[in-house]
Amino acid sequence: MTIVGFSFTKMHVEKLGAARGKVSIESNVTITAVDKFDMSVGTSKQDGIKFSFEYLTMYEPNVAEIKLAGEVFYMNSVEKVKEILDQWKKKKTVSKEVLVEIMNACLTKCNIQAIVLSNDLNLPPPIEMPRVRVTNADAQLEVKELKPEVKESKPKK
Repeated sequence: MTIVGFSFTKMHVEKLGAARGKVSIESNVTITAVDKFDMSVGTSKQDGIKFSFEYLTMYEPNVAEIKLAGEVFYMNSVEKVKEILDQWKKKKTVSKEVLVEIMNACLTKCNIQAIVLSNDLNLPPPIEMPRVRVTNADAQLEVKELKPEVKESKPKK
């Protein structure tokens, strides 16, 4: 399975009011449609699938929202493409293996774009960013989730 393309079709960001107190930030991605698409590769055509999605980040209570929509283009064998399209048509679901790859592609691109848009409107980023902090008297630096074993060097006397 291969993701061969990604594009945004809609971007909307709106600051609804001032942030007062604690702000809750929640994000969600939803697959809205699964359609067949034909891709020309050289002189031949190959079957593929276009996954349409919507990404939404809400800043609560009623502070802001970021809405993104787009498409992920996916290619596989003719049999696998037919199987995915049939499953979507009958049950509006996609197999876990395919869904994981599609959702990870969406989240990677959308989270990056949402960080840029939130920065433009002076909103907190929708995902927690790593931070450096001093944790003890030896002045070891610790990056949250990434814990390097680096000590600050002391000047020689």
